[in-house]
Amino acid sequence: MIERSRHLDKASSLLEEFPVVALIGARQVGKTTLAHAIAARQSGPVHHFDLEDPRTEARLASPMLALEGLGGLVVLDEIQRHPELFPVLRVLADRPGTQARFLILGSASPELMQHSAESLAGRVAYHELPGLDLTETGTAAMDALWQRGGFPKSFLAGSDAASLRWRQEFTRSYLERDIPALGFRLPPATLRRFWSMLAHYHGQTWNGSELARAFGVTERTVRHYLDILAATFMVRILAPWHENLGKRQVKAPKIYLSDSGMLHSLLDIANPAALGNHPKIGASWEGFALHQVVSRLNASWDACHYWKLHSGAELDLFVQSGGRRLGFEFKFSDTPRLTPSMHSALEQLRLDGLYVVHAGRERFPLAERIEAMPLAAVGSVD
Repeated sequence: MIERSRHLDKASSLLEEFPVVALIGARQVGKTTLAHAIAARQSGPVHHFDLEDPRTEARLASPMLALEGLGGLVVLDEIQRHPELFPVLRVLADRPGTQARFLILGSASPELMQHSAESLAGRVAYHELPGLDLTETGTAAMDALWQRGGFPKSFLAGSDAASLRWRQEFTRSYLERDIPALGFRLPPATLRRFWSMLAHYHGQTWNGSELARAFGVTERTVRHYLDILAATFMVRILAPWHENLGKRQVKAPKIYLSDSGMLHSLLDIANPAALGNHPKIGASWEGFALHQVVSRLNASWDACHYWKLHSGAELDLFVQSGGRRLGFEFKFSDTPRLTPSMHSALEQLRLDGLYVVHAGRERFPLAERIEAMPLAAVGSVD
C-alpha cells in the first residue's frame, strides 16, 4: 500500500476543526483506504457504515436513532447514495458538546451533492482525494504513473495488460452502475461515446457547438454530458483567466481528462510503445504534467486557470499561490526554448516566475524569471 501522508494529515486536521468532513473523489481512488488510515489514528471508537451494503441500509432504516447515540468517529461511505442523511447530520453536528465527528465519503462533487451544501453549510469541510501523484509513487515510477494513471489498482497492477483490463472494467461499471445510481437517466453507450470523443479533445478549448454537431445533439446536451463527467471527477474543466488587460482574451475553458490512464484506455493505447507512437502523446503528457504541478502546489482547482489572447499569446497554467503569481508551460521535449508568448505572459500577468516544465532531465534558466524545469523536479517549486 502506498502511503498518502499529505492527505491523511490534512483530513485528520480538518476533523479536529469541523464536526463533518467530506472526503470526495472518483470511485476507486482510495477514499475508503484513507478513511481506514484516519480511523487508525483515532483514540476513541470508530463506526463504519458502507452505504452500498444492504445490511447497512437495514441498520439505517431510522437514521437518527442509529446515529445519535454514537461517539468517536462515524464514517459514512458513498454518502451520495443516501442524500436523506444530510439533514440528519446537520442536527447531529449542532448538538452542544457532541463528541462525535462524521467523516463522509462521496464520489460526487459538492455541487452534485446539493443537499450537503444546503444542509451542512458552515459545518462541513471538503477535502478532495485525487489519484496518486509523483510525491507518493516517487519519480522513478513517473513513466508507469503516466501510462497507467493514478488509480491505485491500475497503477499497482501486475502488468500493463492487467492495468488496462482494470481500467476497462472500471469504465463499464462507472457507466452502467455509478451514473444511474446518481439519478442520471442516460444510456451508457451514449455517455461512453461522448467520453471517448472528449478524449480526442483532451487539452483543447471547449467547443460545444462543434461537439454538438458531431454528436447530433444540442449544445446544451453536450454541456450536460460534460458536467456529469466533471461532477464525478472524470474530467477537469480549466477555466480561463480574465483580467482587464485591454486585449481580447479567449473565454472558453480547456478540457482535460482527469486521469492519464483513463485517457489512454479511451484512446485504445495499451502500452508504452503504443503511447510513444500515438498522435496525442503531447497532449497526454501536458495533462499529466499539469495535474502533477497542481497536486504539488496543493492548489485548489478554483485557483488554477489558463490564459490565452486571440492574438496568440498563451500560458498553459496560471496559479496564484501563497501570494505569488506563478505561470507554467508544458513541453513534451527535452530542449524547450524561449518564446515571445512566454515574455508576453510574464509581463501581462505580472508573474513572479514562469516555469517551463519539460520531459528532459536538465534544469536551466531561459531568461530572467523564466526557468526550464524537468517534471521530476516540480517538487522544488517554491
